[in-house]
Amino acid sequence: MSYLTATTLDQALTTLAAGPVSIIAGGTDWFPARGDRPVTGDLLDITRLPELRGISQTDQGWRIGAATTWTDIIRADLPAAFDGLKLAAREVGSIQIQNAGTIAGNLCNASPAADGVPPLLTLNAEVELCSANGSRVLPLSQFLQGVRQTDRAQNELVTAIHIPAPPADSHSSFVKLGARKYLVISICMVAVLAKIESGRLTDIRIAIGAASPVAQRLTALEDQLRGSALGNVENRITADLVQTLSPITDARASADYRLAASVTLVRRAVMRAMKGAL
Repeated sequence: MSYLTATTLDQALTTLAAGPVSIIAGGTDWFPARGDRPVTGDLLDITRLPELRGISQTDQGWRIGAATTWTDIIRADLPAAFDGLKLAAREVGSIQIQNAGTIAGNLCNASPAADGVPPLLTLNAEVELCSANGSRVLPLSQFLQGVRQTDRAQNELVTAIHIPAPPADSHSSFVKLGARKYLVISICMVAVLAKIESGRLTDIRIAIGAASPVAQRLTALEDQLRGSALGNVENRITADLVQTLSPITDARASADYRLAASVTLVRRAVMRAMKGAL
């Protein structure tokens, strides 16, 4: 076992091209997942790469470096459309975890209950991957392929999250259900981005996590709500529009409970996003 640190992105990509290695950027998911098992493979620490840290505005929207921490996101000066992502950031473990854990680590861990995924889905986030052979960008919904499964190749490194400019004057929310307020894995969580014009909901994006193998957008519900007069929105959020979910039963909750809770959480998240957008 070797513990390797990279000081430049090129150095990190060269190390990845040389053979299998586990990437560490904070390690707040990777190390606990080992349990009592010894570390036998090589580790590549990318925490100190300046190219992977920070949030910047671009001509197309926003760029969040892969090694940007949740605390960085909480403190960043971002539009109201990012409020849901900031709320999710505050739900990631403890303050100590938020200080060390990174946005790309949350995505690469590919847990169905990853707090950062639903708000990023509502922001139409894209994932940038680089290797020694080049780079590519794909939608987050395509990057996440299953429980603990992503589209990242062994020689690739997630280098950034790209977010297109959100609709002007849009607002977002994030609601999480757990057995307690802090330090808890989600039973269910919902993120919403909403835009209101002339008393109508002109744009709505809804994503739900921990209620299916991969967090997903509720596009049928979005289509149902888009264009609705504000007074009709809550009543149009019905159970039949979340029946596409396939929640699991585990130690935290049954599948039936998750399905029932999903409708309530969607209503809460939609109404909170609308309230902020007024």
